[in-house]
Amino acid sequence: MILKQNKLMTAVQYIILSVIALLFLLPLLWMLLSSVDSNAIQAIQLPEHLTLSNFSSALSDPSILKSFGVGLMMSVTQAVIVVFVCILAAYPLSRYKLPFKKPFMLTILFLTSLPMTAVIVPVYQMFLYLKLQNSLISTTLFLISTSLPYGIWMMKNFMDSVPVELEEAAWIDGSSVWQGIRKVVTPLMLPGIFTVGIFTFTGSWGNFFVPFILISSPEKLPASVTIFQYFGNNGLVNYGNLAAFSILYTIPVVVLYAFSQAYMSKGFSFGGAVK
Repeated sequence: MILKQNKLMTAVQYIILSVIALLFLLPLLWMLLSSVDSNAIQAIQLPEHLTLSNFSSALSDPSILKSFGVGLMMSVTQAVIVVFVCILAAYPLSRYKLPFKKPFMLTILFLTSLPMTAVIVPVYQMFLYLKLQNSLISTTLFLISTSLPYGIWMMKNFMDSVPVELEEAAWIDGSSVWQGIRKVVTPLMLPGIFTVGIFTFTGSWGNFFVPFILISSPEKLPASVTIFQYFGNNGLVNYGNLAAFSILYTIPVVVLYAFSQAYMSKGFSFGGAVK
């Protein structure tokens, strides 16, 4: 009886997981089919004639290419700065006994839970008052500040996994604290660094709300916002171009994951390092 119940529960779990997987795969299937269909509609259908005109239309538009460049510039800048600052901030939180470390970490955890909709109104008013609206630099700095709390929290946990004995051995050999971070801690934290970098990059690359509010010039909008131009005011949507744009939009994230997979899949391996 118990064996039958276990088999039934296993079957129910597989059915639920299959349904969830299907819900994720159907939009992807629509995007792939519609991108090569000249008569794409809102429903999934097999294209009568395969065409690459949707991709050529997207790639031949200078405004779209510029939006991709703006988005890449903002996302890469944000990821690099966030990773660098998080390493410097996580080191004392991980290695030193600070008097207010626990309240500080709880404050960081609280900041990670703040929804963007709750802070965007005062931020927008501040940007207007300081005349920072429509500035890519100011918008990127704001995105960096919103990514730092969660990045510091994750980086600190990754740094806790690095044995402090390795740094002590480097200090005995005459290295400074900064040299210990650069030559000992950072190489062993590559999975954590790539995790924080990917998390930051994808969060910035897919952020529609912040650039849409803080940037007003169409030529300064990133690709996450220019995708909105495919939805016409009269309700007409070019689904083929929209699907092609969406596929092109996913390429940077897929390439980043593929590039960093070799480092992330290794995990943390300190076998024999302390000895």
